[in-house]
Amino acid sequence: MDLNIIWFILVTVLFVGFFFLEGFDYGVGILLPFLGKDDKSRRVIINTIGPHWDGNEVWLLTAGGAIFAAFPHWYATMFSGFYLALFLMLVALIVRAVSFEFRSKDENSQWRNVWDWAIFFGSFVPALLWGVALANLIRGVPIDESMTYTGGFFNLLNPYALVGGLASLSLFTLHGAIFLALKTTDDILEDSRKIARKLWLPTTVILLLFVAYSYVETDMFAALGINPGSVPVVALLAILSVGSLLKAKKEGWAFIMTGITIAFSTVIVFSGLFPRVMVSSTNPEWSLTIYNASSTPYTLEVMSIVAAVFVPIVLVYQSWTYWVFRKRISKKSELEY
Repeated sequence: MDLNIIWFILVTVLFVGFFFLEGFDYGVGILLPFLGKDDKSRRVIINTIGPHWDGNEVWLLTAGGAIFAAFPHWYATMFSGFYLALFLMLVALIVRAVSFEFRSKDENSQWRNVWDWAIFFGSFVPALLWGVALANLIRGVPIDESMTYTGGFFNLLNPYALVGGLASLSLFTLHGAIFLALKTTDDILEDSRKIARKLWLPTTVILLLFVAYSYVETDMFAALGINPGSVPVVALLAILSVGSLLKAKKEGWAFIMTGITIAFSTVIVFSGLFPRVMVSSTNPEWSLTIYNASSTPYTLEVMSIVAAVFVPIVLVYQSWTYWVFRKRISKKSELEY
């Protein structure tokens, strides 16, 4: 296995971690205005992700840095071609980060309500756009022989990509609802359980629609035919099991199952791309691959040494923070936001 493949796998792992962790962050932010019946309830909801949300976003920064260093042509083409969409996502993430800090600066209910809806906006937009972005990567976008994106913003808003956006949005929201059921008590716990049960069926239907659409719009499953392999089957069984687990009030197992669905769905997307990193809809021969978009072998060697040292340290530290803040949060807890 050469270093190009290793770094493609590492980028995949980083996105798996990001979507798993930031997925429930987005879900909690989306549900905040609807589950928070009063200020104290909303503060409880925000505090469930308060110690984690900024650390979870580090996975995205690391993934972006890995793409920049290991596959600079991929980084250049994607960030220039998806510029407006990524700019909107960045604005939403900035608004979200600012909202967490600003809502507690004034006790006025209108002030806090504005920032709560800003948190919703800053969670909703990225949750939608990540699905749109990944769908476009596997469907293909206009790229010429010089690795330059030749389309516009509205090329990205095709029906297939929008279904992909709805898939990521619904799955992250369900993931967040189950997370809240694990981290809260009393009425917020019961409301989280109810909304998770309501979200499960439409989420499952949208995911199945996206898979079926992928057979038509992409070549992701072209070599697999009607036998997609073990990874898609496990992802399907995982999301199907969530409904019965929620009815049995086994939120811990339900959270694991939505996590598996997110992780395995990400693996499906990247394995469907491999060895490409961006598909050219103009000419398949102009697609970016892990070889024509990569850095020099020496750069990959140096990066591999750095990653081998620091990635385990980051994993241990973040695991420790989740262990420290593992307890449920109630309205009787000391609330920060």
